Parts: sequence; C-alpha cells; structure tokens
Amino acid sequence: MLRYYTRACNFYYGSKSKLLVKKKKSIPLSGNNQISFDHVELISRKSKKKICISELSKVSKFKLRQIKEDLKKISSKKKNFAKLKFSKLPNIMGILNLTPDSFSDGGKFNKKNKGIKQAFKMYNSGASIIDVGGESTRPGSKGVNTKVEWNRINKILRSICKKFPVSLDTRKSEIMEKGINYGVKIINDVSGFNYDLNTLNILKKNKTPFVIHHSRGTPDNMQKNPIYKNELLDIYDFFEKKITFLRSIGIKHNNIIIDPGIGFGKNLKHNMSLIKNISIFHSLGFPILVGNSKKKFIKELSGKNDTKKRSGGTVASSLYLMMQGVQILRIHDVDEIFQGIKVFKELIK
Repeated sequence: MLRYYTRACNFYYGSKSKLLVKKKKSIPLSGNNQISFDHVELISRKSKKKICISELSKVSKFKLRQIKEDLKKISSKKKNFAKLKFSKLPNIMGILNLTPDSFSDGGKFNKKNKGIKQAFKMYNSGASIIDVGGESTRPGSKGVNTKVEWNRINKILRSICKKFPVSLDTRKSEIMEKGINYGVKIINDVSGFNYDLNTLNILKKNKTPFVIHHSRGTPDNMQKNPIYKNELLDIYDFFEKKITFLRSIGIKHNNIIIDPGIGFGKNLKHNMSLIKNISIFHSLGFPILVGNSKKKFIKELSGKNDTKKRSGGTVASSLYLMMQGVQILRIHDVDEIFQGIKVFKELIK
C-alpha cells in the first residue's frame, strides 16, 4: 500500500496568522496562533499534490485518514522543556565550539575565559540555550578520545551550567553522563546515538531531553558521494523508525527534538530539498532544530559572493526556516540573527 506523508505549507506569521486562525481559514502550528498554514502537500514516493485546508473533504477516505492523523501532530501544542519555549519562534541555540579544528571558529574560544565570555555574550544577546562541544564533527574531521574531549569542556561546562541552560554536543556516553551530572539540559549527538550504543542507556536512566540528529557515515567519510532514493522521505522514515525503537527500549517521554542534519552526509541537492521542505517533519509531532549557520550550502549557492562569516546566507536561511515553523536554530553569530529576525518581524506586521 502506498505511503503518504503530509507537509504543512503556505505559512502565515503574526497578526495575519491570528486573523486567519480566528476566521478558521488556517490551522495554527503547534497550537501557536503566531504562525499558521492553509495548505498541505500530500507526498508519496510517486507524486505530490497541494490541497487547501478548506477542500480536504474532497480527498479520498484513505488519504484523508492519513492527513487527519498528521494534522493532529502538526497542530498539537508542544510542551516546553529545557527552558525552551515553543510558543516563541525561533529559539536560538548558540554554538560554543571548544575545539582547535571546528570549521568556523576552531581555536577561538577553547581557553576557559574566552569560552565563558562567549557563552555569556550569546546568552545575553538572546540565545535560549548554549550548545557546548569538545570534538569537531565537520566533514573530514578525525575523532578524539574521551579524555581529550572532556578536558576541553570540563571547566567551562561546570561553570556555565550554573548560569543558564546548556546542551551538550557529544557522541560519547561517558561525556554525556558527566555533563548531565553538571546540569546539562539537552543531549545533542550528531551520530543519532549510533556511535556509542551505551548512550541510549544514559538517556533512559536520566530521562534527559535529547536531539535525534540524522547523519550518514562518520565525519571523516560522510561527504563521500552520499546517495538517497528520496532524501526527504528517507530521512523522515529514519526518524520514524528511530522514535519507534526508542519507545521499544523504554524511553517514553516526549522531550525530543528532530534535526535533519544539514551537511551531514548530504550534498547541495539533498540540503536544498530538506530546507525547502523542512515543514514535513512537523508531522512527526516534535520540535524541529536546524543547524544552518555558516554551512557549505551557503558557499555553493553564493559562489563568488561567499564570505568567511557567511552572515547573509545564514540570516536568509534562518528567516526562511522560521517562516516554515522551525522552533530552534543552531547559530554561531547570535546578534546578527536576532538583528535580522527583529527587522523582518517589524516589516511583516
């Protein structure tokens, strides 16, 4: 039997959204009248069709049943956790790389005072949570052992966990457990919990919120000719299977975030398909996180206009993702993003 997927589309933001919701001409995303949609795109591996919400009664009973199940997840209010407020769009996750070799800011903040100063700067600029990492997972990077990674983050992590919400970017269960003991609010493992299988035991034992991240391969080989039958639906199926598996081993809570992993085992075509159609993941029923900041796709699209900071491409893609209802953006330069968001929101009032 052909499987159908539902993507919310034609989004409205702000006062227009509230008006359309009031008139019952659109459906609020995640119970939030701030952003709503008036169409869905019904997608299978053979076809796509956009349908106006007001015309759903014309759809066959089989398709309508799937759409209604998905709409329930898309429109259901998301419970806040880890100090993140999902009625606010977007939450910013500030990136703090305490590494010598990360692609954008390697070596800039890996001394204690500089790291703490940068964390406070991002938080005071409006970041909802700071994502701390001690191992670079950029394409082509080599892994480091647990001792090296922990030594990079230990002192800074212990200091800032007392001050504001922190997420921990690591693939290793030992680091996760130590971080949770310090007060880390979210675990963010780019391997999708495939690198170290003991990570699942840590998550089950501590009931800590976490990000399910999609990637292909490992950082040193993930960009070597990545292939999908259909990147959008293959990755959607990955999340669905992973969530089913997590439930089967006893992880029952809903404090879960979905990250399709832009640039992790994807080429430009894959990344563009994911970003353009990112709202399909709302039908999984969990908040979406996207790491678009300074990524290679910006260079590939901008050509001779590429810059080291890639601020323009980061702001542009962030605004697009916000307008698709993405709840969390993982960002290096927090001030620049908030500048763009504040101006944009004023212009569309």
